[in-house]
Amino acid sequence: MVTQQARTAHVGDPRVLELSRCSLVILSGGDRGREQIIEGDVFRIGKARENQLVLADETVSRAHCEIVRERKGYLLRDLGSTNGTLLDGAEIKEAWLKPGAVITVGKVELKVRPYSERIEILPSDATQYGEVVGRSIAMRSIFGLLERLGPTDATVLIGGETGTGKDVLARSIHALSPRKAAPFLVVDCGAVVGSLIESELFGHEKGAFTGAAGARQGAFELAHGGTLFLDEIGELPLDLQPKLLRALETRSFRRVGGNRTHSVDIRVIAASKRNLKMEVERGKFREDLYFRLAVVPIELPPLRERREDLPALVRALLARIADADPTGSTPRQIGEATLEGLAGHDWPGNIRELRNVLERAAYLARASGVSELTLGMVPFVSGGGHTRETLAPPVDALPAFEPGKSYRDTKAEWEAHFERRYVAWLLDQADGNISAAARAADMDRKYLHKLARKHDLHPKG
Repeated sequence: MVTQQARTAHVGDPRVLELSRCSLVILSGGDRGREQIIEGDVFRIGKARENQLVLADETVSRAHCEIVRERKGYLLRDLGSTNGTLLDGAEIKEAWLKPGAVITVGKVELKVRPYSERIEILPSDATQYGEVVGRSIAMRSIFGLLERLGPTDATVLIGGETGTGKDVLARSIHALSPRKAAPFLVVDCGAVVGSLIESELFGHEKGAFTGAAGARQGAFELAHGGTLFLDEIGELPLDLQPKLLRALETRSFRRVGGNRTHSVDIRVIAASKRNLKMEVERGKFREDLYFRLAVVPIELPPLRERREDLPALVRALLARIADADPTGSTPRQIGEATLEGLAGHDWPGNIRELRNVLERAAYLARASGVSELTLGMVPFVSGGGHTRETLAPPVDALPAFEPGKSYRDTKAEWEAHFERRYVAWLLDQADGNISAAARAADMDRKYLHKLARKHDLHPKG
């Protein structure tokens, strides 16, 4: 079999990308001797101009056959052609390609020629890729890989802890690709109710389910020509994973409740804070879907493992905070002592936590009328800086016990105080994202929204 999976060394090692590729050599007809490399996940052959390999022969149908890249190799599939598709002389509907096999499309013969392409990926000289900043070898190795493969349509799987910048990296890949002028659509697989995720991805027809008052396009349709970012793909229900796999393999789908097949041209980027290899071993994630997504696997390191990136990150984040301030009074400078204090923290919330700290410090600096951020504006525990103190906004003092107040009333006051403090802390950890906070606390999103309104804790944005 001809495999399509790219194998790479881990970040920090000499990184070598080994690609098993395949081409078709035309053996007969007017284009005899021409060679065409099979690119993309779906490679269509036919007479129509929209095919990847156009054969101007009267015996070839407009959409004759297609070659689909899967984990096991290349799958040849006839598309209902008039004269049929033959593999080594035998007519087929669907069959795996082998090295040296001959495909007959109408009267045109094509020979399968596999070859290997070995690419050494050196760390990039650049310290920034799109909006992602990093001087460390780990980050520059990622930049070097993406400089080679980012402009292609290769599917990318981004891993890493919460807050490491997976969303920002996905947007940067899209912005630096040939698809940058087309849509960039995000589906948070963990934020959508399980019963509606299929409609979110593929859309639905009118009357497909209760509440479907009209037809609706899904993310696959809306992202046509651009990039679809599947965030928290590890949260996708197991029963929906085969449907997603099929859509990724064929770049086609059916809306919920519909019979018509829609074809799309999209690039897919996925991300997960879960270790999907371990999820596969536990039976919670399909192995074939994992290999379909992990064509180019990238693992973003946590901030504590790349502290040398902190100064550049801080300055880049401060610049963005200042640029977003319409008054122009947010300081852009930060003292060396403050940077050293930030470097001593473990940053369990990674870049998201760093950004939140800088935003609060910038507000304090702006209110104070100073032009530089100082350590006093950043609340850390003294003595080493590795013990984390909550960075949530200050809350009111604990309720006092009062003579004459009943047990029930005292308990209710303490419970309300706990609710307010907990919800404030929870939303702060999730950067104001109600859905992410609800998942982290294992609670209903609507109930958390109700608590936030009750205590006047409005999420950011």
